[in-house]
Amino acid sequence: MAVCTQCGKQLTHNETGLYKRLVSRDSTEFLCLECLAKAFRVPEERLREKIREYIRQGCTLFTEE
Repeated sequence: MAVCTQCGKQLTHNETGLYKRLVSRDSTEFLCLECLAKAFRVPEERLREKIREYIRQGCTLFTEE
């Protein structure tokens, strides 16, 4: 399982999926939701909304948890 390169937290499938969707599909290193929100200067809830949006669209990088 992947870990956040900033804080070392274990990542969920959706956290790695969001990083791939927003940063690079070829990524092998990832940020957790909290660290990604800080990097993008957006609230974590906005990133959670994006995950739900991508799930509704059927994006295969995400799963319902």
